[in-house]
Amino acid sequence: MIDYHLHLWPHGERHRDEVVDHVAAYCAQAARAGVVEVAITEHLFRFRQADAVLGGWWRDEPDDALRRSMAGYWAEHALADLDVYVQGVLDCQAAGLPVVLGMEVDYYPGRMAEVAALLGSYPFDVLLGSVHWLGTWRFDDLEDPVSNARWRTHSIESAWTAYTRALDELAATGTCDVLAHLDLVKVAGHRPPAPEEWWDRLTESAASSGMAVEVSSAGWRKPAGEAYPAPALLARLVERGVPLTTASDAHGGAQVADRFDELAICLAGAGVQRLQAYRRRQPKVLALDGARSRVQAPTEPQP
Repeated sequence: MIDYHLHLWPHGERHRDEVVDHVAAYCAQAARAGVVEVAITEHLFRFRQADAVLGGWWRDEPDDALRRSMAGYWAEHALADLDVYVQGVLDCQAAGLPVVLGMEVDYYPGRMAEVAALLGSYPFDVLLGSVHWLGTWRFDDLEDPVSNARWRTHSIESAWTAYTRALDELAATGTCDVLAHLDLVKVAGHRPPAPEEWWDRLTESAASSGMAVEVSSAGWRKPAGEAYPAPALLARLVERGVPLTTASDAHGGAQVADRFDELAICLAGAGVQRLQAYRRRQPKVLALDGARSRVQAPTEPQP
């Protein structure tokens, strides 16, 4: 297996500039779970360089509570230096750790060209595309009272529709390589009675974009109570031939490769035989060992 969604710093904790020992501990934990490669994918909004390009995007939000909540959240997080982060992960690679350089990139409507220009000057291996907020509503921030209150004023169907539209728009920009936690909108446990319409639209977004989709154990740690994507959505993706990665979305060492044995069972049940890794944003196919659900070393493309 691979774990292609790891964060260096939990939300609410200040960044650390020294990362090699930190990532080495991640890699040791991953190896114990049979994971052969990890991707460090910190949130873009945690960096001052992103703030310089994107800061203030929430100012047109008419809801005062949401606007102030997002402004405070952004200010709390946008403190790290992107150059230091990138060099730290490169130092990990130089130390022989099985790690690739990544970033988790949120969707900023109308601003993704600026995001691409910022990230294009760095040697990233993989970029994850995510939708964590709808407008300024951080629908997956289950610890924020303002965000949670919004669930009581929105229908589940309208939230799913807005999320699916945003995910489709993000995928169409071509900015990223992998769609993270594809059905994250279920995070708080809110699902429409018949979600097939939204599953079909999410599948089409992924398939038409050419992006990979991560299969993540993080949903088991949330009220959603299941992996991302849901089993029926995963089956649709496999049927359409959408490439897959695997991920824990860890925000600390104890969550690295979390419940990957169960994730391997999900993959086997869906008939998944390969995963996709990345080098300098170019895909590499990894074959799954059906007996042990382990990933072989990346194979170079044949001439």
